[in-house]
Amino acid sequence: MAYYWKTDLNSSESHEKQQEHQEFPSLNQPLFSSLVSLGFDNVVEEISNKIPLCQREIEENAFFVPSALHWDSRTHSLDEIHQTSLNEFTSKSSELSCHQVRETPVIGFSRHSVLPNPQNINKGSSWGNPIGKYHGADDYGFNILPLSSTSLDKNNSQSQLENENHNYHIGFESSVLPIYPFLSTNLMPKEENKSRRNMNVVESSLMPFQGSSLPRTWESTHPKNTELTGCSIQLVEVAQGSNMSLASFCNKVKKIRETYHAADMDSNSGKIWSTTTAFPYKLFSNTKFNINIFTDNSTKGLHFIPCANYLVKDLIAEILHFCMNDQLFPRDHLLSICGHEEFLQNDHYLGSHRVFQKNKSVIQLHLQKKRDTPGTLSRKHEDDHSQFYLNQLLEFMHIWKVSRQCLSTVIQKYDSHLKYLLKTQQNVDNVIEEVKSICSVLGCVETKQITDAINELNLILQRKPKNLHQNSDTSAKGLIEKVTTELSTSICQLIDIHCSSFCADFQPLHAPLYSVSCVNLGLHSHLSFTVYAAHNIPETWVHRINFPLEIKSLPRESMLTIKLFGITYATNADLLAWTCFPLFPKHRSILGSALFSMTLQSEPPMEMIAPGVWDVSQPSPVTLQIDFPATEWEYMKLDSEENGSDLEEPPKECLKHIARLSQKQTPILLSEEKRRYLWFYRFYCNNENCSLPLVLGSAPGWDERTVSEMHTILRRWKFSHPLEALGLLTSSFPDQEIRNVAVQQLDNLLNDELLEYLPQLVQAVKFEWNLESPLVQLLLHRSLQSVQIAHRLYWLLKDAQNEAYFKIWYQKLLAALQFCAGKALRDEFSKEQKLIKILGDIGEKVKTASDPQRQEVLKKELGRLEEFFWCTKTCHLPLNPALCVQGIDGDACSYFTSNALPLKITFINANPMGKNISVIFKAGDDLRQDMLVLQIIQVMDNIWLQEGLDMQMVIYRCLSTGKGQGLVQMVPDAVTLAKIHRCFGPIGPLKENTIKKWFSQHNPLKADYEKVLRNFFYSCAGWCVVTFILGVCDRHNDNIMLTKSGHMFHIDFGKFLGHAQTFGGIKRDRAPFIFTSEMEYFITEGGKNPQHFQDFVELCCRAYNIVRRHSRLLLNLLEMMLHAGLPELSGIQDLKYVYNNLRPQDTDLEATSHFTKKIKESLECFPVKLNNLIHTLAQMTAISPAKLTSQTFSQESCMSGASRSIQRATVLGFSKKTSHLYLIQVTHSNNETSLTEKSFDQFAKLHSQLQKQFASLTLPEFPHWWHLPFTNSDHKRFRDLNHYMEQILNGSYEVANSDCVLSFFLSEPVEQAVKESSAVDLGEKFADKKPKVQLVISYKDAKLTILVKHMKNIHLPDGSTPSAHVEFYLLPYPSEARRRKTKSVPKCTDPTYNEIVVYDEVTELQGHVLMLIVKSKTTFVGAINIQLCSVTLNEEKWYPLGNSII
Repeated sequence: MAYYWKTDLNSSESHEKQQEHQEFPSLNQPLFSSLVSLGFDNVVEEISNKIPLCQREIEENAFFVPSALHWDSRTHSLDEIHQTSLNEFTSKSSELSCHQVRETPVIGFSRHSVLPNPQNINKGSSWGNPIGKYHGADDYGFNILPLSSTSLDKNNSQSQLENENHNYHIGFESSVLPIYPFLSTNLMPKEENKSRRNMNVVESSLMPFQGSSLPRTWESTHPKNTELTGCSIQLVEVAQGSNMSLASFCNKVKKIRETYHAADMDSNSGKIWSTTTAFPYKLFSNTKFNINIFTDNSTKGLHFIPCANYLVKDLIAEILHFCMNDQLFPRDHLLSICGHEEFLQNDHYLGSHRVFQKNKSVIQLHLQKKRDTPGTLSRKHEDDHSQFYLNQLLEFMHIWKVSRQCLSTVIQKYDSHLKYLLKTQQNVDNVIEEVKSICSVLGCVETKQITDAINELNLILQRKPKNLHQNSDTSAKGLIEKVTTELSTSICQLIDIHCSSFCADFQPLHAPLYSVSCVNLGLHSHLSFTVYAAHNIPETWVHRINFPLEIKSLPRESMLTIKLFGITYATNADLLAWTCFPLFPKHRSILGSALFSMTLQSEPPMEMIAPGVWDVSQPSPVTLQIDFPATEWEYMKLDSEENGSDLEEPPKECLKHIARLSQKQTPILLSEEKRRYLWFYRFYCNNENCSLPLVLGSAPGWDERTVSEMHTILRRWKFSHPLEALGLLTSSFPDQEIRNVAVQQLDNLLNDELLEYLPQLVQAVKFEWNLESPLVQLLLHRSLQSVQIAHRLYWLLKDAQNEAYFKIWYQKLLAALQFCAGKALRDEFSKEQKLIKILGDIGEKVKTASDPQRQEVLKKELGRLEEFFWCTKTCHLPLNPALCVQGIDGDACSYFTSNALPLKITFINANPMGKNISVIFKAGDDLRQDMLVLQIIQVMDNIWLQEGLDMQMVIYRCLSTGKGQGLVQMVPDAVTLAKIHRCFGPIGPLKENTIKKWFSQHNPLKADYEKVLRNFFYSCAGWCVVTFILGVCDRHNDNIMLTKSGHMFHIDFGKFLGHAQTFGGIKRDRAPFIFTSEMEYFITEGGKNPQHFQDFVELCCRAYNIVRRHSRLLLNLLEMMLHAGLPELSGIQDLKYVYNNLRPQDTDLEATSHFTKKIKESLECFPVKLNNLIHTLAQMTAISPAKLTSQTFSQESCMSGASRSIQRATVLGFSKKTSHLYLIQVTHSNNETSLTEKSFDQFAKLHSQLQKQFASLTLPEFPHWWHLPFTNSDHKRFRDLNHYMEQILNGSYEVANSDCVLSFFLSEPVEQAVKESSAVDLGEKFADKKPKVQLVISYKDAKLTILVKHMKNIHLPDGSTPSAHVEFYLLPYPSEARRRKTKSVPKCTDPTYNEIVVYDEVTELQGHVLMLIVKSKTTFVGAINIQLCSVTLNEEKWYPLGNSII
């Protein structure tokens, strides 16, 4: 099946040369000699030759305007208005040309227009600029924004006209921009070698835009109101809008909503369901959960320990059975998460819910009875019968109401004056003024037919009665009636074309009839159309534009871009306005005349021209009228043959090459040569050796034959996973058939899966052909099925309206979403929007307040939030719809002292079983980039979980709610690494043991400490991998956070993809990622367990390799965001950065070696510590006592606080290990106890430190040695030390909770000091202390590869620590020729290498021996000989090292 163009007329095909030599006949000559030439004749040639209208030397064509349709109400000339002088410019290129004949070299403004002078109508104009800024009249010599219909200055003299400051010639640049690179062209000419060629002009009368496949039938509409009854022109109100495309979209949305009835509880439960994934079997093979169940009848929780693969409904049945309620049915009950308005899905496993995958503590659930009525957010019965009128939901609807009212009033006046004219044959000026008013209301558009009718009417009335002496009254009246009928018909035609071109809520009651004269065009004819006029500027355009492109060769998704330029004498061309639109909307060509609004934005986004980039259906100050040929073509499908059988089977090398090319993952990373190669072997590509986006993206173009073959491949392709189709929704694939197949695949995803990729799908809407596309339908269908999707989609669309382009498309889609959501959810959206508005106002007032008054201003403004909740009662949080709040905790609200001064707002949970919820509101920061980074990290974490790897990732929620503002979730019990560093003094960042000491003080018990170490071990590895892949920069200790439970996570992603900040031309981010020696110190427990570092490297490399297998998905997600306007994701080079970090072309062994090098680079990067030190010192000097009160985490949260205070400490006796240490029992505030061992000297040192730190305080007396009696000294010392500790701990609060006291009693508890076992089971452990080496040996295609991973327990002969390297020799080859060597690891008994050694041209393993020797410089450490024929390939294995070379 392929597509071809079908025409509905019998067109005779003409030769290209004949088409090029069509004549453009001169129009009627002027009757009056008063036409003013402004003297620009001599400038035309100079401008034509010198003006640089385009940087590239491509095909260009400029059209300069000789005269305008101005006219005087007293001296009119019917013929004068037709005078048009055309300048001919011919391109040097043989590919594209546009030919015109210049009749008269006159550049200037003549006075023939019905509309008043722009200089007059500018004053008091209410027309606004919808998007962007533009140059005003002062810049261009005229004003392009007339609105109000003021009287024409009838006495405007010739001298005044000559003195007008017209600085610009006006020119058009017109280009066919089919979103495809090979067809992109600009048509502003190089003005060399000009030749004159003639064209036939087709003078088309006004015919409405027939772009829609739906016929424009007035009978199909049901008018609410018919206006102007009895008038010559009658209007009817159209609620859905007069534009056929808009009405069709409304009908489509309504049909989608009608498929989901309010009574259908499955799709309209109104509840927020907890998100689920595929059950992670590798993660939860034998896992059980600790669950506390609360019921409405009991306040005491029931404890259950179900398996992870337990269905929720089975757990409900067990709960009911336990409660002796066997008569109740499980299907009538639901389990919700305590504190959340979120319900588990009964037909899913417990372990499939994300809340169970991330929460390893006791989970609190609430058993509720399922109500017969749906939830509060469900659609109601009234919503099923509501009508979707898009204009009523759009913000700019008031414009059209005003236009309709104004037009109705003006038409009534026109009709009144017209009747008076017919009766008295007088006061024609009043009729003319009302016609001008009608044109002004309709966007200041004046058509040729209206001008002709006005001129003819004036000519009739100006003729002397002596020429009509015979039946003069009768003849004049008959002529006047005839002309006024033509005038009313022309006005009706203008109203009709306005309504069909633009979005309005009215249209003429009776459609006018149109007469069309046209040439017979065939499919081999060139694309041509007439630029009739750029309305609302004082220039007339009647230009036939011809592209030497056969219509049949144009893709269905071709876009036409037209630019309006102002040209100065200084050879500069400034872009004044532009517009773009599809040539073939609804699979049909545009038929007849159409009006297109022109935007005044600076430049069109040429790299992503699509129908939604500018909505031509919204009137703007400048309107373009184009007359298309009346020949209509329709795109038809044509049966095509399968072409795959024509090629011979390619050799294996070619298939291997295809597999290598597939590692590029996305077509935009392929070179032209590689694309040609892949396309040549396209029919041998499948989902095993390549991806469909790569194959289709390698196509050489979008011609008919190529597109046919692409569709053939598309039909026979078998998708391995629905997410493979994401790559087909990028800007590289505008073909609708391809995008339709992609959406069909994505429709196989569950709602919770689709929810994860909503940001990319919202961006993909930009490249759809219309708002009725399958992608838009998919989004609306899913929003009707899931409150989560509807809520997320609402805020994504709300935020997308801040983009420079596609704003109106997103507004329409948002209106459709709100219609589908129903009134209840729509009201909830309104409340959330109001909440964000209040937070924005509060943040702005806190910013503008002086520093001492900010806290007072904040407390005062918080009253607005209290008033909001008093009115609304409850509101869901935009961050998470499952969280419902009912007020704020004013005492817990504050602000941060960073530059943006973000607010910390603590909400009161509306759920009585939930805790308060704290969020950060940021204004002044673009959070869209943070959202993207966190989304990609979430995707990586989901991949790990499915592979059975829980990296303990803390991924907080982030939401952009508008331009430069948004909400960020606060992670409870978290503190920045910088604050931990400050707790240990100014040089805290340079110390090795800061993290270890901080965790030890917060987790004195062995079991807690082990959990903390494990959590840190995994989370640190996970963040090392994700920050490396995404190139997250601006990393310092203020952007890294730790929780007391051991979780590490990063915040603030304003810099990523390697866009590092520089200071003095030097990059501040010097390490691949943040992994410092203090982190290694904690992981290895101060060096006691060096094998933990090896386990850490293994974990990082495993996580890295797992993510690499999903490189295509990650790159597709990033590519789909290229046009989102993110500051640091805008081009192919950004994708290449991530591609180079993912290294999908590498084997797992090569990637392991690569990432190990990055770990070592990070560990040895001293500038990281220096950067942390600078930040710490800067913060310590910047934080004043007044500012400390507004910090989120006070100093007490670092080292002190009630939760860490010690109740008492008691000496129990001497330690069993040595009699020099006292065994002390420490009782904490939570009545937990721990043991520690201290010497008397350590007690004395503590007292000395307290004396220095608290010199102004009176400390208890210390029992020095001279206080001891001669007998029973031990008992006396026990008693004295207990008394001393009691006085210290019960005395001054400042002393009892000081760093040195807490560190003394809480650090190094006895339970921790176990030498035989590690605190965390992180990998394989060895009972023996024999030296070993770990290798992975692989053999493929005569290549022997050895990965040297780790060694253990190696020492020099004297027992000292070696700086070892490994040497390999492949025997029986000569030793020097086959010698390989690794790098040396300095001073380490358990070194990590992860280096690859390769031997090429090894034909077989039989008979080969690998000799491995470990040396420290030249000193022998150990060796082993490995018989390669007996080795198990591709497996990790530890080999013992001997003490001699064999």
